[in-house]
Amino acid sequence: MEVRVLGCGDAFGSGGRFNTCFHITTPATRFLIDCGASALIAMRRFGVEPNAIQTVFLTHLHGDHFGGLPFLILDAQLVSRRTAPLTIVGPSTLRERLAALMEAMFPGSSTVERRFDLRLIELGPEMPTEVDGVTVTAFPVRHPSGAPSYALRLACEGRTLCYTGDTEWVDALYPAGREVDLLIAEAYTAERPVRYHLDWATLRKHLPAMAAKSVLLTHMSPDMLDRIPEGCTAAEDGGVILL
Repeated sequence: MEVRVLGCGDAFGSGGRFNTCFHITTPATRFLIDCGASALIAMRRFGVEPNAIQTVFLTHLHGDHFGGLPFLILDAQLVSRRTAPLTIVGPSTLRERLAALMEAMFPGSSTVERRFDLRLIELGPEMPTEVDGVTVTAFPVRHPSGAPSYALRLACEGRTLCYTGDTEWVDALYPAGREVDLLIAEAYTAERPVRYHLDWATLRKHLPAMAAKSVLLTHMSPDMLDRIPEGCTAAEDGGVILL
């Protein structure tokens, strides 16, 4: 399994980083975890073929995590000439929120006839669901977004990974990330608590109990970027992790 960081920035582009988007490649499938507003730009920069992506898994419905979907969908229709189905998996209200987003950005785009099937799947909490060869389980977290916000645990071809999404610490992160091959964790600040976000000092206290095999820190504000602790692995746009 290859995990390529297409974007590891926060909502405000701190450090000049793209919005959240991770591209996962296995012998059988390719999928995204989150699709922030800059995702398509990052795909072009890092040589990722949009038409090869089968599935997009969303942690929550904020623009820096799902705002790239209108660009991805319209590129598939108008530029990349996609014919294969595209599946988008996210929390409840995904259908309504995606349609509203597309209409706000490109009026008429949500109802245009497409050359490919766009499949939308809404996840319930803690219900393992198999989608395109990936088993995804959503764990509720604390991050208001107008819909449920989740940490996602994904299993595919004998490998597991978890992305916390955006959240302050909640105990649901224990089962979400326990013993995964890769834990992608928000570390918005180093020590300063910020409501609805995870700081490194709090995360560090819980990592031994989670027992993840490796940890990648992401979604960092200037506070964290200015003092990444020694021994931490911090995500970089374009970086690759092999599992």
